[in-house]
Amino acid sequence: MCRFLVVIEKANNNYSAYSPYLSGCVATGVTREEIERNMHEAIELHVQGLIEDNQFIPESKLFA
Repeated sequence: MCRFLVVIEKANNNYSAYSPYLSGCVATGVTREEIERNMHEAIELHVQGLIEDNQFIPESKLFA
């Protein structure tokens, strides 16, 4: 299992999220719960695409 840092930002009426280790992997949502689900799915799809394209998967970084 890989774990990646995810940054979640609150905007006026929604949330946005990205992972600094997965360039272009972003998601949005109206609630905190929705953005967490959307970002989880975005990471899965992003990593699967990297695998299918035989591209480098960044090393998972864990933070305490």
